[in-house]
Amino acid sequence: MENEKYQEITEAPQISEIKETEDSDRNETKTPKKNNNLIFLLIIVLIVAGGGFWFWKNEEAKKEAASKTAVMPPVVVSEMLVEAGDFPVTFEYTGQTKGYREAEVRAQVSGVLKSKEYREGQPVKAGQVLFRIDPAPYRATLNRNSANLKQAQVQANLAKIEFDRISSLYSKNAVSKNDFDNADASLKASLAAVDSARAAVRQSQIDLDWTVVRAPISGLSSKEERSVGNLITLDAQGSLLTTIVQADPVYVEFAVPADEHRINEMLRSTGHLRVSPEGISVKAALGDGTYYDKKGKIDFQDQFVDPSTADIRARAIFDNPGNRLYPGQFVRVYVDGNYIHNVISIPLRSVLQTSSGPIVYVLDDSNIPAVRNIKIIKTIKNTCLIQEGLKDGERIIVDGVAKIIPGKAVKIAEKQEHKAASWDKTEADNANN
Repeated sequence: MENEKYQEITEAPQISEIKETEDSDRNETKTPKKNNNLIFLLIIVLIVAGGGFWFWKNEEAKKEAASKTAVMPPVVVSEMLVEAGDFPVTFEYTGQTKGYREAEVRAQVSGVLKSKEYREGQPVKAGQVLFRIDPAPYRATLNRNSANLKQAQVQANLAKIEFDRISSLYSKNAVSKNDFDNADASLKASLAAVDSARAAVRQSQIDLDWTVVRAPISGLSSKEERSVGNLITLDAQGSLLTTIVQADPVYVEFAVPADEHRINEMLRSTGHLRVSPEGISVKAALGDGTYYDKKGKIDFQDQFVDPSTADIRARAIFDNPGNRLYPGQFVRVYVDGNYIHNVISIPLRSVLQTSSGPIVYVLDDSNIPAVRNIKIIKTIKNTCLIQEGLKDGERIIVDGVAKIIPGKAVKIAEKQEHKAASWDKTEADNANN
């Protein structure tokens, strides 16, 4: 029994040693796991710190770029000095030439066209023979009426003799009053018949003469409308043979828009639009842009508006030696001699259109632009004529207005400044040309 107890006692410490060994093993296993967790946390901290550093650097770069943008150099612009003066105005229209005289050559008697005796398109003189119509029927009528005239004259002579005889007897109371009255009436009827026959002869002669068709005016002939051998009739279509146009001098007809005419008259009434001492003259430009070397003058202008075009018709007359301007051709019409008195003119590109109206940028002594509202009298091509808003001696910005920030100084470009200074004369010359 004692031996068995001794064995149990000796076996118990072994079990406790085993438990101690297992606990130590467990503690050794937990230590590496804790080290791994610390490393993972350290990596996360480093990543977060790196991201924060990158974000900070990025924000610093943006701030630096923003600070550089804020200190950009001033905008480069061109300026001009505004001055009031007389501004010449040239009005431009589309016109068409027309002959000074235009005559339709028409047959005045019917018949077969026998001959044409002119060259189409060539100048002709007044009275020149152009066509001949068959005269035979009209010559026969003339002969017949001439014979009737002779017969009437014979009857008139017999009636005169009879009247003289009856008149002598009546003075002696040898015939009755009735016989005398009959003789007198017979004589008067015979004389009237002579007059009628003579008128018929004259009409026949006129008809015969009209078989020869002559030019009514001098000018340029057109093509024939009826060729030889055709039957000429007296209706509107059948009687036209050709047309003659006198082109020296020549008319140029053009139309003035009613609204433009109204504005111009309003400017005249207020004293803005005036006529130069030399008066109004008209120039014509051909289709290729060359100018006709003769100046014309306006000789007609309607006093009412054409309802179909809303225009007012006008006409100028030009000398046309050698028929260099052909009737019917289109030309550009330039009316010179008007000017707007004591007005400030600026380039159209210097004006900005806003909801409150047109504005310009005016520069002070420090080249700081300020917005100025203006009132425009009239815009002519690329030029604005100013009624209100600007004064003599002020400077405005011409080029670069779209980049301007009001209140911030600008830089004046030297070359552009020189160009702007000579702008007024150049634009005025272009407007006149």
